[in-house]
Amino acid sequence: MDKLRRVLSGREENEEVGLTAQILDSTTLSFGTRVKWFVICFAGGVLCSILGTALLFLPNTGGKLFAVFYTLGNIAALSSTCFLMGPFKQLKRMFEPTRLIATIMMLLFLVLTLCAVFWWNKKGLAIIFCILQFLAMTWYSISYIPFARDAVMKCFTSCLS
Repeated sequence: MDKLRRVLSGREENEEVGLTAQILDSTTLSFGTRVKWFVICFAGGVLCSILGTALLFLPNTGGKLFAVFYTLGNIAALSSTCFLMGPFKQLKRMFEPTRLIATIMMLLFLVLTLCAVFWWNKKGLAIIFCILQFLAMTWYSISYIPFARDAVMKCFTSCLS
């Protein structure tokens, strides 16, 4: 069909299309499909986080399971936005100067949580990193809402005064 369209429109048939354009053309999703997969991925992330919190109280392995499921939940929730705006645009926006520090802190705490559980075997430290993960993810998330960081900072400073 595309060949017929090119011939009828007068474009040359041997026109080369770049690799990036081919990938983008073959992976475009409709808006409805993007929203559905966003909801599925985000709900899976929330479910993993809730499951991890419930597993916290298991004897022996509860701390490890909590840290792993909570981290997987945050990764799934973060990945869900790739369906809305696409992975390249998501990465580009994550590392914009306004949210660079929040992104680095969030990714750092994701990695440190898993290191505390698997390599250092420190469950208490893993729980502290999960709390810091939550705070970093919250700060990162509100960076997408205009003036939300300013409002939070103003509220925080007024509470301290």
